[in-house]
Amino acid sequence: MADDQKVIKLDFGGVFMKPSGLPVEAGIYCVYACTDKDEKTVTNLKLLYIGESGKSVGIQQRVSTHEKAEEWKKQLPAGQVLCFTAAKVSDRASRERAEAAMIFHHKPPVNDEYTHSFPFDTTTINVTGKTSQLTPSFTVKKEAKD
Repeated sequence: MADDQKVIKLDFGGVFMKPSGLPVEAGIYCVYACTDKDEKTVTNLKLLYIGESGKSVGIQQRVSTHEKAEEWKKQLPAGQVLCFTAAKVSDRASRERAEAAMIFHHKPPVNDEYTHSFPFDTTTINVTGKTSQLTPSFTVKKEAKD
């Protein structure tokens, strides 16, 4: 029996130094450790966390009030700051599946869910836009928990 294979495209917009720059819509977001070169340029040095937010609490609000914000900050070496990217994804099933695939594939240090298992059928993620530290295209398959 063939599994329910799915392809999801994530288009990450700009890199933001503050959550207020992020979209208010639902989607996937990435948190990075960055070096602030000047007011318009940052270098993404390390992917720290991948998350998703629904329609009732959009990306901007979710990141602004996130319970793991202190853990993100603990990952920052001296001279680095947090920065954020996001991709709008309105469909809940696609958003949850994409978040799980992104975490399972990239294994950011502050994520704990989905780092060792992927509970969905085969999923291909195609990433475009501001994609520092992200694999542009990858496929993950359902895996059992450790």
